[in-house]
Amino acid sequence: MAENYTDPSGNTEAFRAFANPEAAPAEAASRTGLIIGAAVIATVLLALATWLAFG
Repeated sequence: MAENYTDPSGNTEAFRAFANPEAAPAEAASRTGLIIGAAVIATVLLALATWLAFG
């Protein structure tokens, strides 16, 4: 047997996704927070620009 033999089934992303199916919804939750944060920042910037233009 060769010295640098690696097991093809060891620590692959596909196996991790199969073994831990709850990891995918956690990523979706973090993206939702990012979208909400971006919307809040956009609203604040729009309000600031309006205030500077008409204030």
